[in-house]
Amino acid sequence: MGKRAQPAGAPVAGQRRGRLDGAGLRIGIVASRYNEPIVMQLLEGVADQLERLGVKRGDVVHAGVPGALEIPLALKWLAQSGRVDALVAVGVVIRGETYHFEIVANESARGVMQVALDSGLPVANAILTTENEAQAEARLDKAAEAVRVAVELARLRADLAEHAA
Repeated sequence: MGKRAQPAGAPVAGQRRGRLDGAGLRIGIVASRYNEPIVMQLLEGVADQLERLGVKRGDVVHAGVPGALEIPLALKWLAQSGRVDALVAVGVVIRGETYHFEIVANESARGVMQVALDSGLPVANAILTTENEAQAEARLDKAAEAVRVAVELARLRADLAEHAA
């Protein structure tokens, strides 16, 4: 007799998942000022999602940096501060006429992941890397998605730590 397939999105039996409840969580947001009009729209989505998930304004630390390459360092500083349970990186990198796009896109993503691995904190990446502004504007929902990822992983981290003891 074969195994029954799980419906899409259904947890595997016994699988732990974090809750989408941000009450009491402290969240750090690092945003690039480059491509600021689009970044501001992303930050509106971040703020809305934080509120929807119950994260209080006083539990959110915001930091602004010049560009996407500076985001990982500010994330690292926030992680080292011990003041946050999860982090969200927000920025927009739009392809130009030179190879610089690839460097910024790849290295900012690598740096964001490195902060997560080094600190053990959830770090959600909402740095959009697109061909043009229209593509970036079509992906504004990625900011809210990143907040949900950060909250879910922060809750999962706490749950796993509690049950590992």
